[in-house]
Amino acid sequence: MANVAEKFGLKPVRSLDGSDFINAQNRYRIASSASTAIFQGDLVTPVTGGGIERHTAASGTPVVGVFNGCFYTDPTTQKPTWKNYYPASVTASDIMAFVVDSPDQVYKIDSDGAFAVADIFKNFHVTNVSGNTVTGTSEVQLDYSNSGIQITLALQAIDISQDVGNDEAGVVNVDVLVRINNHFYKTGT
Repeated sequence: MANVAEKFGLKPVRSLDGSDFINAQNRYRIASSASTAIFQGDLVTPVTGGGIERHTAASGTPVVGVFNGCFYTDPTTQKPTWKNYYPASVTASDIMAFVVDSPDQVYKIDSDGAFAVADIFKNFHVTNVSGNTVTGTSEVQLDYSNSGIQITLALQAIDISQDVGNDEAGVVNVDVLVRINNHFYKTGT
């Protein structure tokens, strides 16, 4: 049976110790006029100046966490604006991102390849695709073709999801449970 093809980026599901996800997240800044869109479920990395930006797929830069939405004052309407995604090039001084940033957070992500049980504990990058501007959600997937044991690979697979319809190992689009492998708060830098 085939797994359901769905792209949703990274979704927090639980903590590494097995406890439930309690929607814990922290606030980070996005620079005014930052030129890259960030979608709910995208990995984010730190930038010089104290902010964050969207993680580039093959980058070895440590990851702060997963983007969960943002707030800013719309420069056209001057109204407070909450969005699932940062649309890029917003000129505002108060752009705040909400990021799920616990180093022990476990996420669910769709694999773009036939992820098998033997792939558990390998490290992977994510695909580099933009998100959906209608829903505001990311469309990155686990990049099955880009795996190994390197610490610089963004994600470490820890299990296969038990969600019915997306739990068939060895078949494309299986949902994989992962943790951030090169987490900013665990690298010591």
